[in-house]
Amino acid sequence: MLKVGLVSIFPEMFEAISYGMTGRAQEIGALGVEVFNPRSYTTDNYRRVDDRPYGGGPGMVMMAEPLCQAIDAAKVSLERTPKVVYLSPQGRCLDHDYVQELVSGPDLVMLCGRYEGVDERVIDARVDEELSIGDYVLAGGELAAMVVIEAMARWLPGVLGNAESAPQDSFSNSLLDCRQYTRPEVWRDKAVPHVLLGGNHQAIEQWRQKDALDRTEHRRPDLLVRK
Repeated sequence: MLKVGLVSIFPEMFEAISYGMTGRAQEIGALGVEVFNPRSYTTDNYRRVDDRPYGGGPGMVMMAEPLCQAIDAAKVSLERTPKVVYLSPQGRCLDHDYVQELVSGPDLVMLCGRYEGVDERVIDARVDEELSIGDYVLAGGELAAMVVIEAMARWLPGVLGNAESAPQDSFSNSLLDCRQYTRPEVWRDKAVPHVLLGGNHQAIEQWRQKDALDRTEHRRPDLLVRK
C-alpha cells in the first residue's frame, strides 16, 4: 500500500478523491490517504495559521510552527519513512518519469500551501522536494496534490481494470496516445478507420504506433526531442 499524508487547512476538498479510480485504489487497499489540518496544532483561540510577511507586501504567509507540527504528525502516522513534498510553482515539474519515481519510492507527505506560500524555514527544516504540476499559479496546493495522487494511483497494482491500460497511455513511451474509437462504426458521416475493423492485430498495432508518432510530431514535437 502507498500511504499519503496530506497537510492542508481544507481537508474537505479531498473528498473528491473518494470517487472513481482513486476511490477504488483506497477501497482495495492499494492507497491510503489521511489529512492533517495545521489548525489542529495552533494554540490561539482563532486557530490562526498565517501572518503578515516580514518586509511587507501583499497577502499572508503560512506560519512555521503549525505546519511543522502537522508534518511531523503525518510522518508518525505512516509506516515507512516518508518523503515530504511541498506543492510549489518553484518545484520540479511533474511528468511521467517523476510519477514513476514517486510510485516506486517511499510513502509521501504532501504539504499544501495557501496564500502567498509558507515560511521558508518550513521548507528548510522539513521538505525534501518541491513539486510543481505546471508553470502557473493556483490558490493552493490541494488540487495539485489530487493530480499527483491520481497520476500515481493508476500505477498501483489492481487499481485499473485492465493492467495494460497504464503502460499504453500517453507519455508511457514518450509518445502521445493514438486516436481511439468505439461504436457506432459510422457516426454523423464519420467512419472508424478501416484497419481497426479487420481483426488483423499486427496491422492494428502498426497503425496505432504510426498514429501515435504522427500525433506527437504534430502536437508535441518537444517530446520527440527529449526521446
